Amino acid sequence: MTHPMLAQLFMHFPKRLAEIRKERGLTQQLMADQAGVHVSQYKRYESGNSQPTIEVFQRIVLALNVSADALLFEDNERGPKDERLRLQFEAVGKLSAKEREAVQTLIDGVLLMHDAKRYTARVSG
Repeated sequence: MTHPMLAQLFMHFPKRLAEIRKERGLTQQLMADQAGVHVSQYKRYESGNSQPTIEVFQRIVLALNVSADALLFEDNERGPKDERLRLQFEAVGKLSAKEREAVQTLIDGVLLMHDAKRYTARVSG
């Protein structure tokens, strides 16, 4: 039985898998060969009737030369939903390595404070 959280993660997987495979000009047979599965099993992945093991998923990611996120999430599904934050993160990407490190340190600190507040509230509540 599939864990509900895993099922949700793989919700977009069949559609994205087929799209990216076709973009790369690969056949289902070639993808199956590279993933080390029978073509009929691979077709089940694209139809959504089956989900690959983690090991097969890794081989698929490598064969397609994409991130796992690209197969699991729709475009713009990850990252900040707030447009202002999205633009700020894009701008951060243009900073020097030292400046990006400073921003990352600041974000890490704020997240650590947030986690500490949540922990304190849970322990005292």
